[in-house]
Amino acid sequence: MTKTKKLKVTLKRSKAGIIPKHKACVQGLGLKRINQSVIVTNDPCMLGMIKKVSYLVTVEEV
Repeated sequence: MTKTKKLKVTLKRSKAGIIPKHKACVQGLGLKRINQSVIVTNDPCMLGMIKKVSYLVTVEEV
């Protein structure tokens, strides 16, 4: 049985004034407030969203 890796993503900057596509990525990750953290799976879809908004978030392996 393989265990999928998880990532902890934390919103560190405000969503105000950013590109609408980037706002959609932050919302897709499940982040709503500054300093809110969520646990997401480590798959290509999530990694693409994280890369797009890398200037707004911090990422840690769980």
